[in-house]
Parts: sequence; C-alpha cells; structure tokens
Amino acid sequence: MRLKNKVAVITGAAQGIGAATAKKMAAEGACVVVCGRKVREHIDAVVKEITDAGGEALGYICDVTVPEQIVAMRDDVLAKKGRIDILVNNAGVVMDAQLVKMTEEQFDTVIDVNLKGTYNMARALVDTMVAQGSGVILNASSVVGVYGNFGQTNYAATKFGVIGFVKTWSKELAKKGIRVNAVAPGYIHTPMLKDVPEKVLTALAEKVPMKRLGNAEEIANVYAFLASDEASYINGAVIEVTGGLTL
Repeated sequence: MRLKNKVAVITGAAQGIGAATAKKMAAEGACVVVCGRKVREHIDAVVKEITDAGGEALGYICDVTVPEQIVAMRDDVLAKKGRIDILVNNAGVVMDAQLVKMTEEQFDTVIDVNLKGTYNMARALVDTMVAQGSGVILNASSVVGVYGNFGQTNYAATKFGVIGFVKTWSKELAKKGIRVNAVAPGYIHTPMLKDVPEKVLTALAEKVPMKRLGNAEEIANVYAFLASDEASYINGAVIEVTGGLTL
C-alpha cells in the first residue's frame, strides 16, 4: 500500500472528488481525515464506508473559511495520530456569472472558499509538516485555472491563484522536505454539475477527444499517486487530467 501509516487531511471530502480521494487514500493505507463544511451525515457516511472496507478514517466539520475550526481539527488529529503527512485542498464552490452581472457576494464567497480557504488550511498545517521534515500539499486547480472560462471570473481567479500558491510554496518548502503540486481536472461528473442540463453535459463531452466526462475516481488516483513516494521528485507541477480537452 503506497500510503501506509500516512495521515491525510482532505477538505471538501463529504462528496465528489474529495470523497473519492478519501476512499482511494484509505485503500492505499492512509488514515484519512474527512473534512466537510456542513452536513455531518455526509461526512459520517464517507467515514463509515471507509471503515466498513477495513480502512481508517476520522470525520470533522471543518469550514476552510473558519480558522478556529481548522485549528481544532488539526489539534485533535495530532492528539490522536501524532502527525499529518498529506493535505489535499479540495474544498471549492462555484457561483458563476459574467463580469457585467457578477455580484460582490458571488465574487467574495468563491474567493474566500477556494483561494483564502486553501491558504488557511496550508498555513495551519505547514508547521507540523516542517517539524516532521516531510509532507505533501496538493491543491485542486482546474482546467479553468489554466485557460480561463466564460462566466467564471471568480472561479478562474481562484484556480489560477492556487497554482500561484503551488509555484511559490514548492520553492519555499522543498528544502524542508515538503512537496507541493496541483491537479487541474477537466469536466468531471460530480455534484458540482448536478444542476447542469443533460444536453449541456453532452455538449461538454463532445469537446473532449475521449468523448466523455471524467469521473471522480480518476482524479483521486492522481492525488494518491502525487501523495506517494512514487512521486518523490515531482514538485511545483500542475497535472492536467482532462481527457485531452485542451489539445
């Protein structure tokens, strides 16, 4: 198992890519810390699925915009496990609108969760990794964070921004034994797309050379690889997982 004896904190892990990543890392031997913002039942369901399969998981209500919740989670995990090896900054929201229609609330909410929340998590956990002399930080970017997208001023800004974090933190932290990378998914079947009409999803799939959307497990596989020692010389990278969308 590639992540045996590792402790992995995953935000936005109650559903979608985060939940798939938690299950994958648990299957690879990690003790997974399932963090979600709101619904305790969803967090508990992921934890139960992992433990029923023989894995190890802890579940926390942890809003990445509330530093006090992050610190409480971190301190409890350290009290129970003594270390934190992996952080997957997966939590994110979308509130789309064209620039001429975007509200301050739409802009600020997406920035607070996707960008500031990523900073909040990394800042709270990095000292632990520095003290250990090892760690991996993985940020969720997006194809939108590399190429932009119509109607997503706020979301694109955050996903460009977390790549900026990666490029900076990978330079600052590598000498301390910490690797930092980003994953940039394309169009993936997740709850984030639940309100998108089927004809629109079909049109999106047609843009992909593989003629389909991705699934959450395909992103989780990449996170698990990047978190493992098999990726020991990958630092400061942005891995696109898009089915060839940008070719």
